[in-house]
Order: sequence, then structure tokens, then C-alpha cells
Amino acid sequence: MIPTDPTRPPRGWNSWDSFGTTVTEAEVLANAHFLAEHLAPYGWDTVVIDIDWSDPSARSHGYNTAAPLVMDEHGRLLPDPGRFPSSADGAGFGPLAEEIHALGLRLGIHVMRGIPRRAVAANTPVLGTGLHAGDIADATNSCEWNPHMVGIDHSVPGAGAYYDSMLALYAGWGVDFLKVDDMLWPYQAAEIEAFAGAITRCGRPIQLSLSPGRDLSLTRLPHLREHATMWRICDDLWDRWEDVEANFARFARWAPHAGPEGWPDGDMLPLGRIGIRAERGEPRDSLLTSDEQVTLMTLWAIARSPLMVGGDLPSSDPATISLLQNADVLAVHAESSGNREVFREDPLILWTADGPSGERYVAAFNTGEDELAVPLDSQDVGLPAQLEGEVSELWSGASVPVRPVSVQSDAARGVAPGSSAIDVVIPPHGAVLLRHGRPTS
Repeated sequence: MIPTDPTRPPRGWNSWDSFGTTVTEAEVLANAHFLAEHLAPYGWDTVVIDIDWSDPSARSHGYNTAAPLVMDEHGRLLPDPGRFPSSADGAGFGPLAEEIHALGLRLGIHVMRGIPRRAVAANTPVLGTGLHAGDIADATNSCEWNPHMVGIDHSVPGAGAYYDSMLALYAGWGVDFLKVDDMLWPYQAAEIEAFAGAITRCGRPIQLSLSPGRDLSLTRLPHLREHATMWRICDDLWDRWEDVEANFARFARWAPHAGPEGWPDGDMLPLGRIGIRAERGEPRDSLLTSDEQVTLMTLWAIARSPLMVGGDLPSSDPATISLLQNADVLAVHAESSGNREVFREDPLILWTADGPSGERYVAAFNTGEDELAVPLDSQDVGLPAQLEGEVSELWSGASVPVRPVSVQSDAARGVAPGSSAIDVVIPPHGAVLLRHGRPTS
């Protein structure tokens, strides 16, 4: 069993942005081998198979109504052996999990809440009970965007045994991470509690990720922390600037609450080669500019969001891979605290965080359409008025100029007399990530 570090957010690869509902075993393994060789030394350790791995008829750009999902006699979904040959003869994801574990990685799978419509139609027995699928199904609480499942009526005594049987199956396969969908919009408290309880009872430590997070309220925080490892704070995020920009406000609300008790999740990183057979768009390299990609990584790192890259790693460009290998940036993600937005006045947004050895981190973002040259007031970002020591920019590795304030030239630009000015130039939709103090790498 590959151990997890509860003090840092999860990191890994997810098949959705590249392959949608159609990923194959060969593609999962190709990405797992690439992750193990190139990214695992930087803390990327989880491989997640996203939705519809049980559908032999899966296709790009959507879901199939009345899909012939593969399932066992108890209504539990099984991998399609056409796409996952090692799952034949009831082996499930066990052989694939064993191969991924041998690489030093962890296996995650996506599931929908509820019970398959096919199981309800067949009225399959619920393992370990006298109940059948028709006894526990709640057709009034079905997913509005996926046709495969119906909800479970948890007012029926013993209904939770279906999730217990699912988790026993997954634990037997060696699954380490579960992305459970249709849990947060609308908020499914009973389903969350039942699923989390089944994980607790399955006998294997499994991280629980909840999706999607449209309109998620902070009032849910105690419940989420009690039951989940991570939870989405937005709908699906794609390679569009407007998707990235919208998460600034969400992270400002949620990031102060990120920590070992649970991780607010800004969704996958649509970086590298995506859209190969995905839900949205045709095969392409991420449409985010290089500066927008730096902004995405900087914001997710300083907000301590889980990092799940969505591009097909073997066919992604070297520049993308290098974004994922910056040890200094990833140290902010793994080790910082006190992460919060401290200033927002379009187009400039400032975040700060503390490092474990006295470092101070500052992320400066330019959401505007023009280059932004600005002197940052050291005291505005929680640094001493008279800065001593080096300020480094973590993406470039370069030193950043720091100087005493000239009252005549800087006061009109918002830098207080007596402060130090940190001169930065930020490209449109770009970011810089600064560190002052002792390096962490």
C-alpha cells in the first residue's frame, strides 16, 4: 500500500481532459509510466480513471442513454474488459492496481453516486441483505446530466449496504482514491455520509474526492471536512481564461480553510495535450497561453488546491512537463500556511503565504489585457518595511529588484514612505511567485 501524506493536497493525473469516457488500459498505463518516471520525484503519485469505465459503448462528447454497463450479479459496476483487458474473468481493476502500485503510484477511479438503472431494471439483490435494487432506488433524486444512475433512498433500512458492497469490491481491487460525482450540486448530505461510512468500514484507507462544486457554500465546510478528503468548488474547468479567472474569487473564499482536515479543489489542470477523445473540444494542446498556464499553476499552488493534471502526459510538450516539475513552486503547494488573498484591485491581485522555515511567499497576478509594471509595497504583502536578503521569483529563478522607496516616484503609485519597493513586471493574464527568506529546496 502506497502511503499518503495528509499534510499536503493530493497530486496526480486524471484521464478526463484527454480521453473523456473512453480511456483504455493501455492509455492509463502509458500515463502511469510517464508519471512514475518524470513526475513522481516531484510528489505526483495518483493515477485516476475517470467516468464510464464500465461502458463498452463509450464515445467522445457525451454519454449514452441505456448504455450496456458491465456489472455483476449484485448490480456493482465492473470495468469493460474490451478497454481494460486485465479485468476479464471478474478480476476488476485488481491487476491494473497491482501494476500501478508496482510503479510506486496509487490508483483512483471515478464513480457516480447511486445505483445503476440497469440494476434497478434487473432488480438485482443487494449483497448481504434481503433487499433488491428496486427496494432502495430513488428515481426522484437522479443525476440531471448523466443517464446511468438513480439515487439511493437512505430512509430504507439497510439501503447503505449497497455502498458497503461497492467499497468492499474496490478495496479488494486495491483502489486508493475515489472521485465520486453528482454529490455537491445539489448537495447530497445523506449520500456523502453513506459513502464516507462505507469507506470507513471497507478496511482500506481510500481518499474521497467529491464533485462537482457549482454554487458550493462555506456553510457546508464542517460536513465536508468530516466526510471527504477534497471537494470541488467549481464546475468543470477547461482551457479557457474565463474558467481560470472565475476561480480567483472562489479560492479567495475557500483557501483559508484548506489543510489536513480537507482540501477545496479548483478542478483538474487542463494542460498539455487534451481533447483527444474528451467531452469537450477536439484534440489540441491547451488553449491557455503560456502566461495563463503559469497563472493557473501559481493560483492552484498558493491556494493549496489538489493538483490533478488532465493532459495526456506522453504526448504533452516539454514546456508543460517543466511546469509540473518546479520543486520551489510545488514546495509552496506542499508546505505553506496562512494562504490568502490580501489585495484585489483590477487588474492586480495579491496573495501571500508563509513557509515552514520563515519564508514568505507572494503571488502577484495580472488579470488585465496589458503588461503591468508595478512596485509592490513590502508592507502590503506582509514583509518588513526594510527588506533584507534576496527576493526570488520561483518560476524563473531570478532575483527580483528590491529598493528603498523614493517618495517622489513611488508614493503616487501606492508605496508607503519607509517601505521597500519590489519591482515586478507581470504579463497580461500572467503571474509572478516570489519568495523572501530561506529557500525550501
